[in-house]
Amino acid sequence: MSDAVAVVDLGGDRSAIDAELARVIPPASDELAPPLADAVRYALRGAGKRLRGMLLLAAYRAVGGTGDAVALAGAAEMLHAYSLVHDDLPCMDDDDVRRGRPTTHRAFGVPAATVGGVVMIPLAAREIARACARLGCDDESTRAVMRELMTAVGVRGMIGGQLADLAAEETPAESEAALDAIHRRKTGALIAACARAGALAGGGSAAAVETLGGFASDLGLAFQIVDDVLDVTRTSTELGKTAGRDVALGKSTYPAAIGVDAAMERARSLSRDGCRRLAQAGLLTPPLQYLAELVTTRTN
Repeated sequence: MSDAVAVVDLGGDRSAIDAELARVIPPASDELAPPLADAVRYALRGAGKRLRGMLLLAAYRAVGGTGDAVALAGAAEMLHAYSLVHDDLPCMDDDDVRRGRPTTHRAFGVPAATVGGVVMIPLAAREIARACARLGCDDESTRAVMRELMTAVGVRGMIGGQLADLAAEETPAESEAALDAIHRRKTGALIAACARAGALAGGGSAAAVETLGGFASDLGLAFQIVDDVLDVTRTSTELGKTAGRDVALGKSTYPAAIGVDAAMERARSLSRDGCRRLAQAGLLTPPLQYLAELVTTRTN
């Protein structure tokens, strides 16, 4: 997998997604008045990894999609941005720094951040519908893509996982399996949905959608494991957010449960096994392999 890291450049995809997010909420918005528009624009234009959007594009192309799916990738990133805004609120993790700058509620106040996060959900839904139409998806495929992404951010996915994560601050998860159950929803659900949505939009078979979704679910869990490790091994400057926050909040984490070394090996194993399954299905492409390794080698 290391060779793929050296030769695959997804910088163009990342830049295209950034441009798409800038387009969605232009400086002068007729839909949203300041400070709400400013808060949404601020949240969308942070220096994010764009992993979810790039994964969606990679899955779309892996099943033979040939259109421009950047708008769909941007909609997925909008849903992720909403989750970060709400995750940082005082009633959640109460964090002051995200991506090397003040969190949205610190920059614009709690009301604007709270409402702005909610606003991003219907905005994303609108962009999903528009993107699918431009890609030539039929009604059934459009509904399937919408269902994947919206279910992932709901109570069966991200919101349910966040509630379980908050509950684990009071009653710690008793096992690695219990941690997995939390984070396959909180972190893994949207990552898996991005791969499935990309495959659906690209006309992939049911088997391809399932295989790519399973790969991405494992990748999402690996991402969270690495996140937990970085929280206790890196500084706030390196992370662009407050280090040691999980410990301060009493969260159940993988390093606490199984140790840093074992946690990193678990993450690498999830990534390797996922790539192996994609290869067996004839779906492993250099971009997907690159993203799998990026998740376990990142430093922030």
